[in-house]
Formats: sequence, C-alpha cells, structure tokens
Amino acid sequence: MRISKTFWIYTILALIGYAVVQMLITNGQLDMYYANLLITIAINIILAVSLHLVIGITGQFSIGHAGFLAIGAYVSAICTMHFHLPFIVALAIGAIAAAIGGLIVGIPTLRLRGDYLAIATLGFAEIIRITFLNIDYVGGAAGMQIIQQTNWTYAFFGMFVTIVVISNFTNSRHGRACISVREDEIAADSMGINVTYYKVLAFAIGSLFAGLAGGLFSHNFFIIQPAQFNFLKSFDILIYVVLGGLGSLTGSIVAAVLLTVISLYLQDFPETRMIIYSLVLIVVMLYRPAGLMGTKELPDLFKRKKGGKVHE
Repeated sequence: MRISKTFWIYTILALIGYAVVQMLITNGQLDMYYANLLITIAINIILAVSLHLVIGITGQFSIGHAGFLAIGAYVSAICTMHFHLPFIVALAIGAIAAAIGGLIVGIPTLRLRGDYLAIATLGFAEIIRITFLNIDYVGGAAGMQIIQQTNWTYAFFGMFVTIVVISNFTNSRHGRACISVREDEIAADSMGINVTYYKVLAFAIGSLFAGLAGGLFSHNFFIIQPAQFNFLKSFDILIYVVLGGLGSLTGSIVAAVLLTVISLYLQDFPETRMIIYSLVLIVVMLYRPAGLMGTKELPDLFKRKKGGKVHE
C-alpha cells in the first residue's frame, strides 16, 4: 500500500510536537498541571475520534460510549493492581475487553435505528456502571485505588495510533462502505454491502479505542469510581463529535481540545461553570450549525480555488 507524502508530513510534525512537550516536561519547564491538561486532552481526543467512527462515519446514534470507557478503565486497572501485569499489556487487555463488549452489544442492537439504538446503547452503559458499582472486587461505590502510570508518552502514542487507524479505516473501502451505510442504508444493502457487518465492525473498533482511553484515564488518577462513567460522560463525548462536525475527524479533535481546555479553566468557577460552558456551546451551534468543521478535514483547509474550481 502506498503511503502519501501528506501522511509523512503530519507524522513528522506530530512527533516533533511530542518531542518538544516531552523535553519541556523532562526539564521541568512544564509543570504537572499543564502536563496533566495535555494528557487529558489526548484521552478526550481518543474518545472523540472513536465515537466519530460510529456516529460521524457509520451514522449510528450511540450514547453509551462511557460504558466502553468504563470497561477499559476497570479491566486495565484489575490487570495492573491485582495481576501486576505491565501497563502496556493492561492497556491492550482493557481495549480488547471493551471491543468484546462492543461486539456483545452491537450484534443484537445494531439492527435498530435512530432513537431505539440510542436508548439501547445508553441502557448498556448504565448496566456496565451498575455492575461495577456492585462488585466489591473493584471497590464498589467507594472506587478502586490505582497507581498512576499514565504519562505524556503513553497518552500521545495512544492518541496518535487512534487517529492513524481510524483515518486509514475511513479512507479504505471498508470506510467507504460505512459511509454508504450512513448515507442510505437501504441503498447500501441493495448494492450488496453487508450493512450489519459494517455496523458491528465500526462499533467494535470504536469500542476498542474507547477501552484504550479508559485504561489511560484510570491510570491518570489515583482512584476511579463508577460515578465517573454515568450517562453524562457519554453526552460529553457526544458533544465533541457533534460540535466538531458530524463526519469530520479534524472537527472532533478540535472540539475535544477546545471543550477540554474550557472545562478545566472553568473549574475555578463551580457555580457558573456549567452556565458558561452551555453558553459557549449554544453560541457556537448558532453560528456554526454544521459544527466547527462541518464535513471538512484538515487538508481541505489548504485547498485553493482557481477559476471557480477547487484544486489541491
């Protein structure tokens, strides 16, 4: 498979950015607050991009992403705290467990559409949360104590792999099949596309990376609790995708960065935090109803118009 020159340019720029940040952290020029902010942004980007594949590309309205986040968080925490496995192995096991959860919920429910699918995925996420809430092995309602192991390196490369895999999947024939399902499911089925297969495939891939984000999330703090994975967390992730623009991976990334920064800086104003946060969302959606990026991606911003036609 031929890899485009643009891919290598973006990869080199991303690695340069990683190296600069890592150097600042190592030299102590970037304190723990800002380092944690960058890690949180990377985790939220993974969540946004993984849900973008399900909603923006395949057109399946899922609001249960917090359930897969919880599976990855708890399974990876069990691997490190109870079985003392290496962190990278725990992340992989947590991600695979979330993907299996995605298959379990995806096979029976993805025959549903629209609001019915949303309710089914929301119900699944709540079942997962309540299950962990009642298991003493993982601390129950009190939560599970975890040794902090997530750092900038793990968060960055987790984010990088997520973006590369989902971007390449979207641009492959499988991704085009998912887009055809989003545009017209009946027409896609009549053209011989296995609609259920591609729905479940996209759901499983999205769940896998949500599980990866869960492992990074749980090991970025010293404790995790089931209350952190309630339905409001699913809506937060959904907002990243909708605000960025349905169908735009770049938009999901931009929205995740923007809303994470706004949310963290408003923590000093707990009384007015949600009011200001909501007003920002309302203003953006009023002036950009299609989202920040609409359906455009980063390369589209560098296209120039000549003679009324767009040339790359």
